[in-house]
Amino acid sequence: MFHLPFPVFDANASSGGKDLGQLPEWDLTDLYASEDAPELTRDMEWLEGECAAFAADYEGKLDTLDAAGLLECVHRNEKISNIAGRIMSFAGLRYYQLTIDGDRAKFMSDCQEKVTNATTPLVFFTLELNRLPDAQLDAAFADNADLARYKPVFDRIRAMKPYQLSDELEKFLHDLGVVGDAWEKLFDETVAGLEFNVNGEVMGMESITTLLTEPDRDLRENAAREIADVLGENVKIFARVHNTQAKEKEIMDRWRNMPSAQTARHLSNDVEPEVVEALRNAVVGAYPRLSHRYYALKAKWLGLDKMQVWDRNAPLPIDEPKTVNWGAARDIVQEAYGSFDPRMAEISEPFFTKGWIDAGVKPGKAPGAFAHPTVTNVHPYVMLNYLGKPRDVMTLAHELGHGVHQVLAADQGEMLSSTPLTLAETASVFGEMLTFRKMLEKAKTKAERKTLLAGKVEDMINTVVRQIAFYDFECKLHAARRGGELTPEDINDLWMSVQAESLGPVFEFMDGYETFWAYIPHFVHSPFYVYAYAFGDGLVNALYAVYEENPDAFQDKYFDMLKAGGSKHHKDLLAPFGLDASDPAFWNKGLSMIEGFIDELEAMED
Repeated sequence: MFHLPFPVFDANASSGGKDLGQLPEWDLTDLYASEDAPELTRDMEWLEGECAAFAADYEGKLDTLDAAGLLECVHRNEKISNIAGRIMSFAGLRYYQLTIDGDRAKFMSDCQEKVTNATTPLVFFTLELNRLPDAQLDAAFADNADLARYKPVFDRIRAMKPYQLSDELEKFLHDLGVVGDAWEKLFDETVAGLEFNVNGEVMGMESITTLLTEPDRDLRENAAREIADVLGENVKIFARVHNTQAKEKEIMDRWRNMPSAQTARHLSNDVEPEVVEALRNAVVGAYPRLSHRYYALKAKWLGLDKMQVWDRNAPLPIDEPKTVNWGAARDIVQEAYGSFDPRMAEISEPFFTKGWIDAGVKPGKAPGAFAHPTVTNVHPYVMLNYLGKPRDVMTLAHELGHGVHQVLAADQGEMLSSTPLTLAETASVFGEMLTFRKMLEKAKTKAERKTLLAGKVEDMINTVVRQIAFYDFECKLHAARRGGELTPEDINDLWMSVQAESLGPVFEFMDGYETFWAYIPHFVHSPFYVYAYAFGDGLVNALYAVYEENPDAFQDKYFDMLKAGGSKHHKDLLAPFGLDASDPAFWNKGLSMIEGFIDELEAMED
């Protein structure tokens, strides 16, 4: 199955003025000129024929191949992945531009079905690969250096060996994946079709969530209550989606004898469960030192005894609302990237000039933001919903970081370029940090510095604390679903069980906030993805500390890490920097940076 990643940046989005300049739109012709392009028809026909030929040439024969034969097999598999990925990237990106368009939805579904049917004969490949003796593979790697380059891919495939089903069942599940995707589409289309009315203005999810960052507290409250009302009216649909997907996952995990609901995600991330548990425990243990402490400080700034949910992302009273037009946002990020290393600005320039970014907010467009790598012989595409707030500039820096990473890793080829999710957030969060530091450097007043520091702390809390709370919610939801069907009220209770713990005693929660789990796409599209954000933020904070301590030669090591893509384990990637994510002290090093920013904010009170 070839899936296109859904928007995954947890943008606590923003609202801006209308005068943003000329916002760029995607030019998808680097993939295909149109949905009826002859090249697309040609590629689909090639894919169907090559998949059948691949199966005829190799099924039942992998154990007879020498090193050169296995390398040729791998290269053919990569070409198939490339063509299938190109087709699905085009179909998916068109769909995300206008998810409420029936023709685009049908086109993507039809492409998904055709690609799934074409690639079903390939299921044997990983199954047979996992039946090869270790000694045979080790000998092949020793005999052929070009083949040995793919060992990390083989290792990740073979990590699934204990959980593999029969060939027939694996083919059945491969085919059935199209049906499971229908629940994701139902979720997408439901969210995209939601309408909210605030003070007589009708808007979608992206626009109303931006109102939660407005200076006017009454407006923020009206927006929060309208979100609660509309989600409450639709909560049964969202509960059905979550119940069905969690049950489907439980069945799959049970048949595969997976020890936990999280195991598949850890395997795909190439990260040990104990490393994730160390991260989770470090963050939860730091709640009082981070979010509880910061929000108590923010309540004081806002003149409140208790914070409501609509105050969480409120601007500071000293923060003068401003709109950053697109040209200024581009200049800020490019200057920050170029100051770190001119290569960063050079790699990111085509995103702005060649139609690789779709920035405007449009009815029916998917919410959030993402960078999709497409395939290694094309280029990534970035999607934003740009509304002109400083936080939108940070989102641009974040997604552009992904784009730079994907460009640099492309030379690894289809099978080795994809970075595990835990490390996929490295360049994006690092890009945010570079941009933040550049903006802080340019701050002219104490108030401006305070506003920037507070904004960064809030972003870090949203990235670390909030995402670990999301992870705990998912863990509880999947565990509870194993005991039976969950009512909307059951899911609401699980959501609220992590909110007070993570946000702290200064918060009160309005009636209706219990449904705010319903519109978060990660839970549907990428179960347990969210800890990757906290992983990435902690990793980048530790990396940046190394950079500040010893900037000499850091850039070259950093570029080497990004160029490696998925060809190395996180231990090997971090070793040149003297870092080790399996060491519990590693996470405290990252969290201490957030504490340091809060220390500085508290010192400004004196």
